[in-house]
Amino acid sequence: MPAVALNPVDLYDVRSLLSEEERMVQDAVARFTDERVLPIIGDCFDQARFPTELIPEMAELGLLGSSLPTEYGCAGMNAVSYGLVCQELERGDSGLRSFASVQSSLCMYPIYAYGSEDQRREWLPQMAQGKVIGCFGLTEPHGGSDPANMKTHAKRDGSDWIINGAKMWITNGNLAHIAIVWAQTDEGIQGFIVPTNSKGFAAQEVHKKMSLRASVTSGLFFDNVRVPDANRLPNVKGLKGPLGCLTQARYGITWGPIGAAIACFAETTEYAKQRVLFERPIAATQAVQIKLADMARRITLAQLLSLQLGRLKDAGKMQPTQVSLAKWNNCRMAIDIARECRDILGGAGITTEHSPIRHALNLESVITYEGTETVHQLVVGREVTGINAF
Repeated sequence: MPAVALNPVDLYDVRSLLSEEERMVQDAVARFTDERVLPIIGDCFDQARFPTELIPEMAELGLLGSSLPTEYGCAGMNAVSYGLVCQELERGDSGLRSFASVQSSLCMYPIYAYGSEDQRREWLPQMAQGKVIGCFGLTEPHGGSDPANMKTHAKRDGSDWIINGAKMWITNGNLAHIAIVWAQTDEGIQGFIVPTNSKGFAAQEVHKKMSLRASVTSGLFFDNVRVPDANRLPNVKGLKGPLGCLTQARYGITWGPIGAAIACFAETTEYAKQRVLFERPIAATQAVQIKLADMARRITLAQLLSLQLGRLKDAGKMQPTQVSLAKWNNCRMAIDIARECRDILGGAGITTEHSPIRHALNLESVITYEGTETVHQLVVGREVTGINAF
């Protein structure tokens, strides 16, 4: 049988396992990333600017709330297609994928899963069109890995609720028109849709970031913010509400870093073929070839991991521990590859003329948010031992 040249960024031909519709989704988002994101994203990172001009185009492509039903103006994609959206967006930049993840999985999903029908009809079509941007208020200034210990609280006042407290490290905070806010109540943790123009609400953007610079990160502050009971998410109480949202978002995050890793690997491979030292390309050295081969191996494993996770999700069989395993593995894979690629690029690797340093810095956030690496290791450890070590 004649040898067939393999695709270096898809050595196991994972693409052949995708449906025609899934391939079309991937190709459409890949074109968007190549044509609209990559030409500007280095400058956006340098300038600490989120490219808001891309939001209408993302909405037009159906990337906001992409896996929610079409009856609410969404694209109705399956889980694998949503994963491919995340992969291709993060091949551009983690900040762009973070925007889509928060809008889709952390804001639109809880309105769909936990909201009333009136709330779904009011908000989801506008959010799918990018006319209303959301943010997700769970993490608080005193710590993010113990959400049960949240200090933000909401108290009934007649037919209204009065919210006091603060949230921190909130993506889209200063862009958002509404915030999905989780607060302690006398009836347990509950979620609220809080318009950001409410009296007593303030968002303060976080500056001096060295990671996710092409993304808006904020602190949210609630000083006797009054919302009607009609803005409470009626169909969930307790931590399972926000944790259910995080499982949806983490699923997408297992795919996103694959895109970042592919971007770094592909660029560095081409650089290594052209960079001549000691009268030969550095790609001709065993040291560089071993590094590149190891990157290809790890990308392949991550691709297969996320694809099977997506198939489990589409079959209704996905478990949170499986998401933790993939988030842990794929974020670690991507950050290690980005750092190694920066090293192969040498001095050129420290500028945003090349993508690895930007991806490496972004992945410092991605490996931390929505559960740190240690938290996900302990989730898997609890599963395999039956003992809770938190």
